[in-house]
Amino acid sequence: MNPNLKVKLGRISLKNPVLAASGTFGYGEEYSRFIDLNELGGIITKTVTLEPREGNRPPRLAETPSGLLNSIGLENPGLKIFLREKLPLLQRFNTALVVNIAGEKEEEYLRLAERLNRVKGIDALEINISCPNVKNGGLIFGTNPSLVFSLVKRIREVTDIPLITKLTPNVTDIAEIAQAAEEAGTEALSLINTLLAMAIDVETRKPKLGNVTGGLSGPAIRPIAVRMVRQTFQKVNLPLIGVGGIMTPEDALEFILAGASAVAIGTANFIDPKTMIKVKEGIGEYLQRKNIREFKDLVGWLDLN
Repeated sequence: MNPNLKVKLGRISLKNPVLAASGTFGYGEEYSRFIDLNELGGIITKTVTLEPREGNRPPRLAETPSGLLNSIGLENPGLKIFLREKLPLLQRFNTALVVNIAGEKEEEYLRLAERLNRVKGIDALEINISCPNVKNGGLIFGTNPSLVFSLVKRIREVTDIPLITKLTPNVTDIAEIAQAAEEAGTEALSLINTLLAMAIDVETRKPKLGNVTGGLSGPAIRPIAVRMVRQTFQKVNLPLIGVGGIMTPEDALEFILAGASAVAIGTANFIDPKTMIKVKEGIGEYLQRKNIREFKDLVGWLDLN
């Protein structure tokens, strides 16, 4: 029996439930030398902003036990260069393409959505309201249900492209934020983004990051992410993309059993560029072993007895 790995996230169709998470995968160019990107369920691009961003001052990465701190600050070449130089490469691959967008003001998100609405070959927009490494935007929106509702609703009004809203874990109740995004018209949710964290070099008495704080990713945050996926799954009627510390097929399956319809892999790509392929194959093998024909039947199948 060959299990069916296809999945739908609202109007978004994926050939399998494994995506490249935004950030660590860049725009796919470097990884295309190591893996066949056509084997992925989808690619979520590095964040695109209206204008180029230099990002935060270095150091911008620091390893922690079972994790990675980053403070990149959404460095990117801006929308014009993305459309001219990055998008044509991504459009060559037979996989879902999700463009992650961010801004410091609501109007910047709207202008991005309007401009991308005129571009063919984009399967979804991921609204980044959860980056902890920028002074404006990001968490200003993502921690306030009213602002989340307003932003997502206005973006929904200016584009026909399916919307995914990426949620921050740096809140008291992530389900409350998820419900606001659902009410505003998002078609899927991605969770979680990185956890706000800090590390100090005790010899120099200086922060290990130039921005002082950064976002923690990697296996250290996975149990938190799994809990938040389950918490959100119980409160909304939307497909979820589970993100946070996935290194193995078993890690991905935790998210799926908790309620995620798909998973996105980030930090693990730094360690092994073939992680996503291994996770996809491992999910298929698990379904065969459990005699489950349809992947979608596994979503949220958590035995609480």
